Amino acid sequence: MAHLVFDQTEQRELREAARAEFPGNPALAYVLENLASEGIDLDRCRDWDDIRAEKGLPERSGEASEVA
Repeated sequence: MAHLVFDQTEQRELREAARAEFPGNPALAYVLENLASEGIDLDRCRDWDDIRAEKGLPERSGEASEVA
């Protein structure tokens, strides 16, 4: 299982960012604190193609109209 963890400095920075965001955006604060404490399980990450397939969207064709 691939798991990304943050070193102590990165964890501290994420927690500081969470405290700064909490009054106006508690959901973001929660996510930042969760990342600091648990890291990221890379096996559970999905890419845009996975999400498009789940939503029933067609595959990308690479046309200019699909570029943001």
